[in-house]
Amino acid sequence: MSAGAAKLDLPPRRILVTGGGGFLGSHLVERLRRMGCERITAPRRRDFDLTQSDAIERLFRECRPEVVIHAAASVGGIGANRDNPGRFFYENAIMGIQLIEACRRHGVEKTVVLGTICAYPKFTPVPFREEALWDGYPEETNAPYGIAKKALLVQCQGYREQYGMNAIFLLPVNLYGPRDNFDLHSSHVIPALMRKCLEAQDRGAEEITLWGDGSPTREFIYVEDAAEAIVMAAESYDGAEPVNIGSGEEIAIRDLAAKIAALTGFSGRIVWDTGKPSGQPRRRLDVSRAQREFGFRARTSLDEGLRETLAWYRSHRTAAQPA
Repeated sequence: MSAGAAKLDLPPRRILVTGGGGFLGSHLVERLRRMGCERITAPRRRDFDLTQSDAIERLFRECRPEVVIHAAASVGGIGANRDNPGRFFYENAIMGIQLIEACRRHGVEKTVVLGTICAYPKFTPVPFREEALWDGYPEETNAPYGIAKKALLVQCQGYREQYGMNAIFLLPVNLYGPRDNFDLHSSHVIPALMRKCLEAQDRGAEEITLWGDGSPTREFIYVEDAAEAIVMAAESYDGAEPVNIGSGEEIAIRDLAAKIAALTGFSGRIVWDTGKPSGQPRRRLDVSRAQREFGFRARTSLDEGLRETLAWYRSHRTAAQPA
């Protein structure tokens, strides 16, 4: 727990979780409910479009939050970032800026803002330490998204300094797990690999094609572990500095692809399309600050998490197929 911080008792409080119907947000809401939180608001975009200031004002008037966890984001993999740089910049920036300002105006007791690993410079020394966040420009394919999120850190720190606002900023690494996005046009690498392997088997295909050359490394955190970390930080971290949320372990994409192929039973060839971008060369976080400040350490191994994710996708994929 951060020095001098008293643990925030979440169950009695009114909690707003933006993006609460999404991948991470739904797991966050479930974890909060398991610990006894009953007054949770998890708005859907169709009811409250957070890019619109009047919608945010209406939301705050209706739910009167005491704690806000901002998990809503416009996000996707390399392809989605390449296709939507303007939209990803605008929507992530405007949602966060307006929401944090609403938290200030409405006197919210604790604001938890989720950033992204994409905010780090392209050639950050490994493992990524929070102090390196401003040492260069992010990897080009996801820079607009990363910079939009990083601007919210500046806002949180500025509001803390000027208004005494208790706003914290967390930097989750790549998430995966049950209820992830398996749409090949917008998904991240793990669900995309699982879907490609299973669909190749369905077609009897002898190969799958993946972007890049397979050499970049990535770090992943199971979504339930990430939800646990965010709740722990909401309870016990009151610092101004950003905090990495991850597992502290990295794996090359080519090794991840081989692991998922074996797990799904796909025995064909993996072809690498080197004409497509590979993304940032390496990603692995220094996760010591999270452990030191609020006692978080990821508990789910990659192998275990992949098995759980695949089992969920198989069951829901089967259910969605016509009889």
